[in-house]
Amino acid sequence: MKSEIRPLGRPGDLGWVVMAHGEAYAAQFGWGHDFEALVARIAADYDPATGGAWIAEVDGERAGCVFCVPGDEEGTARLRVLLVLPHARGHGFGSRLVDRCVEWARASGYERVSLWTNDVLTSARRVYEAAGFALVDQEPHDLFGKDLVGQTWVLRL
Repeated sequence: MKSEIRPLGRPGDLGWVVMAHGEAYAAQFGWGHDFEALVARIAADYDPATGGAWIAEVDGERAGCVFCVPGDEEGTARLRVLLVLPHARGHGFGSRLVDRCVEWARASGYERVSLWTNDVLTSARRVYEAAGFALVDQEPHDLFGKDLVGQTWVLRL
C-alpha cells in the first residue's frame, strides 16, 4: 500500500470532499442532504490564500481529507471536514491529517485550533483526544435528520 498526504489542489478535489462526505455519512449514519450541503458550503468557502487543506491518498486514490481555516475568534483556526473513508481506516490517516492541520495552524501563528464534531464519531474523537484537544462544550441537535450531540473541542498551541 502506497500512501501520501498531499495538499488539496488537484482538479476534482473539492468535489470529491463533498461527495465522499455525503456518501460516507449517509451509509454509516443515515445523515441526509443537510449534512452534504454543509460540507459543500465549507468546500465552496475554502480559500487557499488563508487556509490549508490536505488529501490522503492510498495507491493514488483519494481516501481522506481535512481543512484548516481561520476561525471566528481572533487567534483561532478551525479544523473542518476531517474524513477517512472506511477502507483506509486503521492506518493512521486521521492522526496524520489532524497533525497537518495543527502544524499549519502553529506555523501560521494561531494560538488555538477549534473544531465541531458529533458524539457518534467515536474514532474521530479518539484522534482529537490523542492530539491534545479538550472537549469544551456539547449540545443536542437534529441538524442532519438524527438526534445528535454536537461537541466543540479546542487545542491550545
